[in-house]
Amino acid sequence: MSETAVKIGGNKQSLFINEVKALLPDGGNLNLCLTCGACSSGCPATGLEGMDPRKFLRMAAMGLDDEITSTPWVWMCSMCTRCVYVCPMKINIPQLVFYTRQSWPREERPKGILGSCDMALRNDTCSAMGTTEEDFQFVVEDVLEEYREAQPEFTAMQAPVNKKGAHYFLNQNSREPVTEPDEMVPLWKIMHQGGADWTYGTKGWAAENYCMFLADDEKWEHIVRTKVKAVEDLGCNVWLNTE
Repeated sequence: MSETAVKIGGNKQSLFINEVKALLPDGGNLNLCLTCGACSSGCPATGLEGMDPRKFLRMAAMGLDDEITSTPWVWMCSMCTRCVYVCPMKINIPQLVFYTRQSWPREERPKGILGSCDMALRNDTCSAMGTTEEDFQFVVEDVLEEYREAQPEFTAMQAPVNKKGAHYFLNQNSREPVTEPDEMVPLWKIMHQGGADWTYGTKGWAAENYCMFLADDEKWEHIVRTKVKAVEDLGCNVWLNTE
């Protein structure tokens, strides 16, 4: 590995580099990229579409904005920030990916993420499946009753909904109540065995936020604020987000 810092940027300065520089922590200077490859070594998206974090960063550094704004690889990045964690210079490559996603016309972004984001905006449950408040509460109560009857050791187990003043406000993946309701139960058992004082809310119960992955700041904020309000309205102290 070279110990010499390679100054990036040529005659054509990347617009994305300028945007990301302002968000880097102290010492995270993009001009100090060592091209060591640490970012790529642990990236789950390395190799997809012939791209990896190091290559993506170098393309941006060379001003190849047309190339980095057209590669579908930006939608394969999980935004896990593992690359930032291992980077000796703490270069925020996921933020660069995020800005690149924002450069895509909204209607051309991946239909799955786009559809899930828009569905979550339809009601205050924030469910990417479009589940209503009434349907969610019905599923929770129905599954709870079933497990209490089938497993006598859990007859006292609770799965409260809209419990005022509970210590924990619990979120749930929005697909589980619709497609895999049994997958909610292990979490209930953990809370029960730990003696936790918790609740779901009929509003803001869905854990994920596809608008974040869509790089739609306005809609991302709307969903977060909806969930925060649900937590505050019930007077809960801790927000537990399973995603």
